[in-house]
Amino acid sequence: MEKLIVGIDLCDTYTQAAVLGREEAWMLPTVICRKKSAEEWYVGEDAYKYTLVGEGVIVDKLLSLAAKEGTSTIGGVKYGGMELLQRFLGSILAMVRAEYAGQRIDELVISLKNLEMKLLEGLTASVEALGIPRGNVHIASHTECFVYYVLNQRRDVWGGQVGMFSLSDEDLRYYELKVTRGPRRMTAIAEHEELEEGFSLSVLDTGSGAKMADKILCACGERFLQKKIFSSIFLTGKGFARTDWAPEFMKQICNRRRVFVETAIFAKGAAMKAEDYLNESGSGSFVCLCEGKLKSTVSLEVMKRDTKTEISLASAGESWYEARSVVEVIPDGEKEICFTITPQQEPKKKRTVKIPLEGFPDRPNKTTKIRVAVGFLDEKTMVVKLTDQGFGELFPKTDAVVRQEVTL
Repeated sequence: MEKLIVGIDLCDTYTQAAVLGREEAWMLPTVICRKKSAEEWYVGEDAYKYTLVGEGVIVDKLLSLAAKEGTSTIGGVKYGGMELLQRFLGSILAMVRAEYAGQRIDELVISLKNLEMKLLEGLTASVEALGIPRGNVHIASHTECFVYYVLNQRRDVWGGQVGMFSLSDEDLRYYELKVTRGPRRMTAIAEHEELEEGFSLSVLDTGSGAKMADKILCACGERFLQKKIFSSIFLTGKGFARTDWAPEFMKQICNRRRVFVETAIFAKGAAMKAEDYLNESGSGSFVCLCEGKLKSTVSLEVMKRDTKTEISLASAGESWYEARSVVEVIPDGEKEICFTITPQQEPKKKRTVKIPLEGFPDRPNKTTKIRVAVGFLDEKTMVVKLTDQGFGELFPKTDAVVRQEVTL
């Protein structure tokens, strides 16, 4: 039986779910309602249906509600934002499982526009409570899922520069991807920009509104695409479910360029990234540098069997919220721990960060074991925690701890 690999694009207005290898993706409004007369919950269009006939109380913007740890009171009962979001996700997963005869979901990646630590932890815990082990649940940015989707296409699609416009009720964004070839692996560098020109999709319901929207996109296209050579341009989001409302924009971007329309790129890209987690080598063919990813490698030089060697504590291309390392070292005369930070794109600019062992007990040389723990607050901020572990029964461990934040 083939593994069931799922990607979910979770946004405040619409959520999409994709299964790897399945062409069609699910799309439904990110809303939930509870029936007034019973403890029954409905999501998406069903939630609107019961609310319109007066039988249900609806809650929308579930992602924002969970992110700000808000609450909503329904029928005199107060529900936390993350609890409601978990119920919503439960319905999404039930929909997928029903389509695949109750098959176990082997890997899941949730794609988000913004990566906030509280939201990441809450989502992971919620999905774990819904029956998917924590180790099989991952979060990725929209930018990273865009990269995965594009790099899973034919090489001629992404051999040069790739641009993408994403249009939804929430915003209008422009993404750009460039792949460079290194001695060992390719490096995929991607960025996005949220455009002030964003507009509500409801304007497309009138002829004058559609013309205005077409002009807005043409201005954006002129700004981002002029004087650049692209392998391809992608269009994604609910706003591009049809493109007949933007004839001038389509004429502009199709001029000597290949253009692809796929409204579920983030969900499908998330599923493609989920497949990567099941491969032992991971994304061995490229390093992804984008939002949510570390841009530098952090290492520690140690002596091992009389030979100097570098221990990698975090690698460029890792997701900052998943990058964690713990090692134990025994200083040989050193009064500080030295970390080497090497930028992926500019390795010659590597630098050394020294953290003094302040407050540690004064012991004979090589009789102190130190626990070195490394984690990250975001893609630019590393947290180092050095803890005294003592040295056997001769030198019991103490409460000596050094915690320091390092800007990468």
